[in-house]
Amino acid sequence: MSNNKNIIVVGGDGFCGWPTALHLSHLGHTVTIVDNMSRRDIDLKIGADSLTPIASMNERRAAWLEKTGKEITFKKIDVAKEFDQVIALLDEIKPDTIIHFGEQRAAPYSMRNVSEKRYTVDNNISGTHNLLAASVEVGLNPHFVHLGTMGVYGYDDDGIEIPEGYLPVYIPGDSKKIYQRDILYPTNPGSVYHMTKSMDQLLFQFYSKNDLLRITDLHQGIVWGTQTDETRLDERLINRFDYDGDYGTVLNRFLMQAVVGHPLTVHGTGGQTRAFIHIQDTVKCIALAVNNPPPQDGKVAIMNQMTETHTVRSLAALVAQAADAEIANVDNPRNEAAENDLRVSNKTFISLGLKPVTLANGLMDETSQIAAKYSYRCKHEMIPCVSTWTDNQRPGIIGTTNKVA
Repeated sequence: MSNNKNIIVVGGDGFCGWPTALHLSHLGHTVTIVDNMSRRDIDLKIGADSLTPIASMNERRAAWLEKTGKEITFKKIDVAKEFDQVIALLDEIKPDTIIHFGEQRAAPYSMRNVSEKRYTVDNNISGTHNLLAASVEVGLNPHFVHLGTMGVYGYDDDGIEIPEGYLPVYIPGDSKKIYQRDILYPTNPGSVYHMTKSMDQLLFQFYSKNDLLRITDLHQGIVWGTQTDETRLDERLINRFDYDGDYGTVLNRFLMQAVVGHPLTVHGTGGQTRAFIHIQDTVKCIALAVNNPPPQDGKVAIMNQMTETHTVRSLAALVAQAADAEIANVDNPRNEAAENDLRVSNKTFISLGLKPVTLANGLMDETSQIAAKYSYRCKHEMIPCVSTWTDNQRPGIIGTTNKVA
C-alpha cells in the first residue's frame, strides 16, 4: 500500500511553505498549493523585496515540472475571506493532509501600526478557523498540520525546560485527593502575531475534542538559511531571503548585513536567547509530522520544531568573526526582557529520526554566498527594525548613542 498522500499546502508561496511543497512533492505526495499571494503584496506595500529574485508561481511550478517531471497544482484562494471557495476546494480535493502556513508570520509587521495589528488577527484567526470549520462541514477528517511558533511560550528567565505543549498540574480536591491534569503550557505572547498563534491553540483544542479532528501543532523556532535540496535544482525555484526589519530573521539579517558592509545590528544587549532551525530541517520536520499523524483521541499533538538555542549576541559574534564585520548595539524596538534563558525539549522529532542541521555544519557559508550573489538587490533603507512595540520603545537605528564594536 502506498504511503503517498493528497496534501494541501496553505501558504505554499511563502518562505517555509514553498520549500515544503517541493519537498513533499519530491517524496511522492500529490501537492496542491493554496495561497492568496499576500506576502508579495506586503512587499509592495512596505517597499521591500526578497533579496533573492522570486519567480511567479506559474514559473516556479513550470520549473519544478521541467526538473522533476512532477506537477504541483495551484489555487489562488484567501482562506480567511473566501469560505465558500475553501469548502469547494476541500470537497474537490478531499485531502489526506492540510498543512497550514497561511498566516501573517512576522512579529514586527504585526506591531507596525494598528492596521497591521488588525490585519494579522483577522487573517490568522479567520484563516485557521475557516479551514477547521470547512473540514467538519464537508465531512472530512484530514490530518491538520499547523506551523506554530516557539513564541507562544514567551521568554522567561527561570531556566525550566519547556515541554512539548503540555504541562502536568496537580490540583487538590475537597477530599484532599490530588487530581492530575495535562494543560496547555501557559502562553506568554510577545506580539500580536504571537498572540494569534496562542489563540490558534484554543481553536485546535476545541476542534480536536469536539469533532475529533487530528491536529498536529508545530512550535517552530526562528528559521535560518534559504536553500533546500529541492530549491537548489534551479534558480527559478530559489526560496525567499527576507532581510528587512519586519520580515528578516535575525541570523539571515546578520549574514546579509556582513556581506553589504553594514554593522550587525544587535537589539539592546543581545542577551535574548532564541531557538533556531535551518530551513532544510523545517521541511524534514513537516514531512515527519505528515507521516506520523496523532490518533483520533481528542488531544492535539504538539511538537517543538527547533534544533539549537543561541543568544543574539553570540550569533552576532560568530558572524562578525567569520566575516570581519562590526557589531552595533542599537535600541531594542521590542517590549521584552533584555536577557533571558531558554531550554526547550525537542525529543519527539529526534525520536522520529531527525538529524539536525546546526550552525556547526557550515551552511552559514552557503547563506552568505547567496547574500553576496544578490547583494545588488539590497535596499539599505529597509535594513533597520523600525516597528516599535509601544511608544516607549525606539527604532533599532544606528545613531550617535549606539555602541559600535
